[in-house]
Amino acid sequence: MLLDEDPATLIHHTIGNFNIHPDKVAIGRINESLATLQQARDLRIRESENALRRLSRNLQTLASQHNETVSSHNSTNHASQIVELDTQKFRVAKAASDLEIEGERLEQELDSLRSKLQQLELQGVEGDDPIKEKRALEDPTLLKLKVYRSLGIDVDPDLTGSHNKATIRNAQRGDVHVVNIDDKYSRFFYANYFWQTL
Repeated sequence: MLLDEDPATLIHHTIGNFNIHPDKVAIGRINESLATLQQARDLRIRESENALRRLSRNLQTLASQHNETVSSHNSTNHASQIVELDTQKFRVAKAASDLEIEGERLEQELDSLRSKLQQLELQGVEGDDPIKEKRALEDPTLLKLKVYRSLGIDVDPDLTGSHNKATIRNAQRGDVHVVNIDDKYSRFFYANYFWQTL
């Protein structure tokens, strides 16, 4: 016998020295990947077949519509439609031109009104000087305020529009007095106080 040990024992020891478990695991993973790829391929094929069927139906619909359009086409009607569309185009162009002219006119009118508004804002609420003088002559309250102002007394309105505060200026002495007017004192008291301050 050539070998010192029994061949079966040698073969058994040799097989024991091989580690085939990782190879089995790798082959299992490969088989799973192949199965997943096959499923994805089948799904893509089904989707492509469905898309192809939809496109075929659309093609048939469009082909039938095209055939109907070609069969119903009339060159005489087509020419008359072109003439009618040209007429409408010229009408629209004329209307656009008229609207542009009207827009320019309205823009000039707007500029004129803006300049008038600016003049009125510069004149203020009471108007220009002749109108102010005329109103001052007509309004007794304005006349009283003008008289007070000429004496050096400015009557200031509060937030409600009531004239409850007076500023008295004495130019000779260089004094300025601010007086709050209320109902605690009589008009006679305020008149005396104003004359003494002036």
